[in-house]
Amino acid sequence: MTRSVWLKADDEVGDWEARKRRITAGLEAGVDWVLVDESDVDRVRELGDVNIAAFAGDDVHVMEAEDHESEADATIVGKHGEGDGTVSLPTDFSGSADLSALRQDSPLPKGGYVRIHDEDYEEFAGAVAEESDYTIVIGENWQIIPLENLIARIGEETTLVAGVQTAEEAQTAYETLELGADAVLLDTDSPDEIRDTVEVRDAAERETLDLQYAEVTAVERTGSADRVCIDTGNMMDHDEGMLVGSMSRGLFFVHAETAESPYVASRPFRVNAGAVHAYVRTPGGETKYLAEVGSGTELQVVDTDGNTRETIVGRAKIEKRPMFRVEAEVQTEDGTDRIETLLQNAETIKVNTPDGRKAVTDLEAGDEILVYYEDTARHFGEAVEESIIEK
Repeated sequence: MTRSVWLKADDEVGDWEARKRRITAGLEAGVDWVLVDESDVDRVRELGDVNIAAFAGDDVHVMEAEDHESEADATIVGKHGEGDGTVSLPTDFSGSADLSALRQDSPLPKGGYVRIHDEDYEEFAGAVAEESDYTIVIGENWQIIPLENLIARIGEETTLVAGVQTAEEAQTAYETLELGADAVLLDTDSPDEIRDTVEVRDAAERETLDLQYAEVTAVERTGSADRVCIDTGNMMDHDEGMLVGSMSRGLFFVHAETAESPYVASRPFRVNAGAVHAYVRTPGGETKYLAEVGSGTELQVVDTDGNTRETIVGRAKIEKRPMFRVEAEVQTEDGTDRIETLLQNAETIKVNTPDGRKAVTDLEAGDEILVYYEDTARHFGEAVEESIIEK
């Protein structure tokens, strides 16, 4: 499931300058959507590139795209209507004006906005979900129980957006019933809270990998090969690096060049990853050949505990360098398996051992080094169920 962050920025926030400040903070933080009034769509387009959901006007719930100069990416029904309690809920939902508006043909995706005052509104939100691409629910007195009920009831019928005011509430919404809401609608002026909520979104998408130690069985000098240095657009911490290897089922943890040395300054944006043929892991569990990596490529950064995050490559430097072939033996459910990779013969390239980082030039047979192993073949970087022999 892909999570997203929506930012509330309609006239309830304040005048246009207040709304503009909030939207600008959201754009800088990386929110996915802003929710505004229909009259602000053009102004938001001028501020930056972001998905825009617009509350329909008071007189017409769903407007045709040509009725306004710049169309939103989605139209939201419910403000000043039944959804927010301005208009009383009908006893029979078949007479609902909001639901009628959602059933109208429209060139835009449609959404419903419902403030959950009580069980009747919770039931109404379920009816809205059946007609909506997006269902935004705001808890009034209770937040968790209505959200749990709606997650269980709605399933995959709609994108469920839960109203929150803090990053902590966003994390709870993403984790509710283990499935969580698809998105959150954040209502805050705090740039820090907006940034923290985006970070919560990113963390919810990330894998945690089960790394293990493998025993080094051979470290051999080879000839020179075309080696790839990956320079990222982000700084890496002391315990972070990337997973690379000659065999897709077994990738070696290689530290970022965060350590100082007497001869070379640290480069905490760099991973000296190995030869061009090797695999490197990307977000989502796929791999790329190092030869394919270039400016703008998204790769996965991992720390020694298996926590992951994304990074963008700034450049990849390919140069001919002397190499080591490092071979290791992994304990598997069926016994042992051999994996290997080529790493440059240089003191600045470090792997991880139970005692901390160690230069590849100091590695010996019998050492233990950190790896990621999965007994899965790959085709064009994606895991597949087939038998492949790698030597």
